[in-house]
Amino acid sequence: MRIKNAIYMDYQSTTPLDPVAKAAMLPFMEDKFGNPHSSSHRFGWEAEAAVDVARGQVASVLDVDPAHLFFTSGATESNNMAIKGLALGHLQRPGTIITLASEHSCVLESVRAAQTFGHVPEIVPIQPNGLVDLGALEAALTTDVFLVSVMAVNNEIGTIQPLEKIASLLKPRGILLHCDAAQAYGKVPVDTLAQHCDLISLSAHKIYGPKGIGALYVSAEAQRHMSPHMSGGGQEGHLRSGTLAPALCAGFGAAAQIAAEKLEGEQTRAQRHFEMLLAGLDAMPGDYVLNGCADTRLKSNVNVSFHGTDSARLMANVRRLAVSSGAACASAKEGPSYVLEALGVPPALAEASLRIGTGRFTDDSQVSDALGYIEDALAKSRKRSWSQ
Repeated sequence: MRIKNAIYMDYQSTTPLDPVAKAAMLPFMEDKFGNPHSSSHRFGWEAEAAVDVARGQVASVLDVDPAHLFFTSGATESNNMAIKGLALGHLQRPGTIITLASEHSCVLESVRAAQTFGHVPEIVPIQPNGLVDLGALEAALTTDVFLVSVMAVNNEIGTIQPLEKIASLLKPRGILLHCDAAQAYGKVPVDTLAQHCDLISLSAHKIYGPKGIGALYVSAEAQRHMSPHMSGGGQEGHLRSGTLAPALCAGFGAAAQIAAEKLEGEQTRAQRHFEMLLAGLDAMPGDYVLNGCADTRLKSNVNVSFHGTDSARLMANVRRLAVSSGAACASAKEGPSYVLEALGVPPALAEASLRIGTGRFTDDSQVSDALGYIEDALAKSRKRSWSQ
């Protein structure tokens, strides 16, 4: 996708709205404006029907019962709802909540916030390739652990965590597993995810749907232990009160259906662009490091650190290419990425990293142009570094 000679390659941050998803939303922004919770007239009925259809479309990608899928405002709310909802549900039995050092900031902060309810947060380290240290995780599974939260695909480095192996450690102990699947849903197969995870967080704007809506899958077992973290009218199974936006639901549903239909083709394109990017980077002067596991990763995420410069100089010299130097959620925080720090990347190298994200509207010519922009930016940045 180009905008006035700029190339968009920040697909982990957000994705453009698919035209089909937009078309699905428009009727509910115009004539079909009813409240989906108004059950006494046609306007409410048609809005409710649209929400039901969308719920089914989103749930079908996970292969779960739509009755266990609840709409939220996005993955951040879903993560808060899962972790804090279970923390509230365990007030009478304070225990430990475990997560990984590389998790999304909203998960880390929610786990730490559970201390308010008397629980103990436990942050498990990761390996240099970004994968969970299963030995360290197992060692942390004391008898009072009631929840572990691990994302499926890391938003910064693209590493895919072994959720089946993690679940095999937890299920015999009766420990619930929450998964932030915002970066996995619609990009890798997730139809067996609910077999291993009790709670799954989703986001529409990561899969070419609208911003402002996400979802949380809650298994029957998890729901028995949850309390709502927000009071109100009892919508969404009494777990998440508030009036739903049918337009956003319809857009999410359409985007989910499209993602499922296009999954195989998009994975093929992502693999090709991944190989093109690495080949192009290999051919450039100077050294770079690919952050995260080279094989067990989302191939549309290329996070690299460059020797001899820093991200501020790089970003200043690559203005025609929309990439990031870290997660959008951490853009207000100074210093190197805490995810790269968790990998053991030296601070100087961590501060010289770019996250390059390809997607549905990326073509081969854009990848070639992007490599040219990066090579020029590196030359300028390194020349300036050496002259100082």
